[in-house]
Amino acid sequence: MNALLLAAALTIPTVQADTSYLYRTLLVRAGPGSLLELIEMFKDRSAVYEASGEGAPFIMRHSQGDHWDLLLIFPMASFKDYYGPERTARRAEAAAQSGMSEAEFQHELGKRVAWREELYVLGPSWDVVGAKLNNGAYYHVEMFLALPGKRDELFKQREMENEYLAYIDRPQNLIFTRAGGAAWDSYTLGVYRNLKHYAESADIPEELQQEAALAAGFEGADRIGTYMRTLIQRHNDTLGGRVVIAGR
Repeated sequence: MNALLLAAALTIPTVQADTSYLYRTLLVRAGPGSLLELIEMFKDRSAVYEASGEGAPFIMRHSQGDHWDLLLIFPMASFKDYYGPERTARRAEAAAQSGMSEAEFQHELGKRVAWREELYVLGPSWDVVGAKLNNGAYYHVEMFLALPGKRDELFKQREMENEYLAYIDRPQNLIFTRAGGAAWDSYTLGVYRNLKHYAESADIPEELQQEAALAAGFEGADRIGTYMRTLIQRHNDTLGGRVVIAGR
């Protein structure tokens, strides 16, 4: 890579300028025959979230990989803000206006959900995350359980991989780290136009991949994955598309 291209690559801003915004991540697996009904329930409920001022969640539908069917990301900002009296009252009022309280909605969900997992994570602001997610239609989720003492190094490895991706002009991943809930320490979310866009990395010349890996601090392009695996005890991958909500 010549000097001009190198300079451009290294000055591309990362999506991870701030990591203090709180999100609730919900993973669900539908009961037999209930997936489409479950999707419609979440789509319909999005109007209630928007009426309360919370904003509709991002919804991803699994196509291959992990065992869950849907991943939802709800913006919270912080525990203190989300559970404060004003926002709590707005959510209750919006639910009442819809004719179904949140408790009733959760009860109906329970009839259709075979498995669920919730994880609270910190990441970039909702302005950044929402804009990036809405700019794509196909997603790659990687979820990590770090080895003891390796959580900070794993986060650094994910940042290094974003530097690598910027160098080769590929979309950088959103990085989220655990604040509470399920056992996962972090997950990353890659955003693409479609499956073809996701697969375009296979066309990048090996020489450029090697340059990018070294510039990002890896020992080589073939050491990115192996280094990551020295930091984790579990790693799940999932690919899928976005569930489109009317009007969004």
